[in-house]
Amino acid sequence: MTKPNFCGKAVLVLLLLTLQLFSSEAKQVVKAADQPNILFCHADDWGRYASIFAEFEKHPNLNQVVKTPNIDRVAREGVLFRNAFVNAPSCTPSRSSLLSGRYFFNTGRGAILREARWDSAIPSFPLLLRDAGYHIGETYKVWSPGSPVDAPFGAGKYAYEKAGRLPEDFSENATEMIAKGATLSEAREKIFAQVRGNFDNFLADRKAGQPFLYFFGATTTHRRWIKGSGKALWGIEPDSLQGKLPAFLPDVPEIREDVADYLGEVQAWDAYIGLLLKRLEETGELEKTLIVVSGDHGMPGVTNGKCSLYDFGTGVALMVRVPGMKGGRIVDDLVSLPDLCPTYLEAAGVKLPAGLNSRSLWSLLKSGKSGQVDKTRTWVIAGRERHVHTAREGFLPYPQRSLRTKEFLYIRNFTPDRWPMGDPMKLTATSEPTAQELEENTYVAFGDMDASPTKAWLVAHRNDPKWQRHYEFAFGKRPAEELYDLRRDPQQMKNLAADPAYGKQKTQLATQLMTILKNAGDPRVGSDPQNWEKMLFVDDRPR
Repeated sequence: MTKPNFCGKAVLVLLLLTLQLFSSEAKQVVKAADQPNILFCHADDWGRYASIFAEFEKHPNLNQVVKTPNIDRVAREGVLFRNAFVNAPSCTPSRSSLLSGRYFFNTGRGAILREARWDSAIPSFPLLLRDAGYHIGETYKVWSPGSPVDAPFGAGKYAYEKAGRLPEDFSENATEMIAKGATLSEAREKIFAQVRGNFDNFLADRKAGQPFLYFFGATTTHRRWIKGSGKALWGIEPDSLQGKLPAFLPDVPEIREDVADYLGEVQAWDAYIGLLLKRLEETGELEKTLIVVSGDHGMPGVTNGKCSLYDFGTGVALMVRVPGMKGGRIVDDLVSLPDLCPTYLEAAGVKLPAGLNSRSLWSLLKSGKSGQVDKTRTWVIAGRERHVHTAREGFLPYPQRSLRTKEFLYIRNFTPDRWPMGDPMKLTATSEPTAQELEENTYVAFGDMDASPTKAWLVAHRNDPKWQRHYEFAFGKRPAEELYDLRRDPQQMKNLAADPAYGKQKTQLATQLMTILKNAGDPRVGSDPQNWEKMLFVDDRPR
């Protein structure tokens, strides 16, 4: 009998294992090749302001003044979402929701700004992409507070900021350089060089062929900016805004200048995006990269913006350029920023985690269609609890939830006895903050509205009969329910909740909202919302 050739069998087994390993590695290489790079440009306090929107808005508006050619390019070469909203109009809860794909109230202490904590047990799309082989990195703001312990990206090791942080505050830094003798062109180039440098450092760190996620979180559209900078740095004449401000803002020189300065920061943001697009072209990565441009909520320091559930506070720009997909599309579906979490994961072929309250946009992006693509995407919800922890005595929040459909906005104010923007504090004839304090210190009155010249002007004119209505729009208490007919009142100026003619619609919307919240496990409508409030908003700062 011939003895077995063990050596030959060993060689055969080794060969089979090698072929299996090669096949496995080949599959991984193919998978990596199919995974798009992701460039996510996400601006702090940037609402729905881009010149491309002026093409679809019939009434006079701010987008007829601002110029954003690079943002417009992403929209024209990709998909423009006309009805994109955040889940919470405050930076930390909005970003907690975005990163996790959950409603903000399902992110634990991430549901507030001050004293927020990130729960590391909650999956976040950047780390899920990292685990799937992506090279990940971020520059500037991703999650606030963003401490090393709390940051969803990990202990700061994914930050690329060594080239500099000047782009975070364009007007402040450019104005300071000009005051020291630099020309405007020189100041711009120094700031722009840091945008390029940080991105270059990130790209240099990745392995050959490795897909990447780069989260560019500029903060230049966040308060404060330099008064007069819109005109001085970007040529935006404040008077060009006359007749174009929303009706709830007084159309006066001081407020026109404040908004013009904000639009200047939007144009700086647009310039940053242009630099990143150019780098992608120069490195041959443009047609391999999924590009998403958006913001975390509306304009700060003005009526109905940041910290408000009106469209001016929750509505944001959203443009998505998909490599290889048809561009020039306009989608009307109501979508929410948390939808980006499963979108990124599906694009990368990563399994979705449990606990999502969002739906991927990937099928919309691949559909090639415009208009209402998904007939079921006809509503979004939003809400808030607490922004500035000292806005109300006892560190109390202002709990709100809203349901937005194409025809109506319904808002439920759970504690109408509290002040929406925070306590007035010392607004008396003999003791009140100065205009400078109201422009520079958020905390002196109505703490949930950022300090600004607009805030100072509104407070100064609160007793003027001509402007009292605008003051009440900004700071006055709200009833338990609000209802706005968006077909007749797109700027949400007339509350119809008490109008019998709208009773049926109000009841339907209220029932729909409460059903959504209960099904999603919102503690605010659970069995013990007061106890949840106490646990979530306790002031536990080190003493």
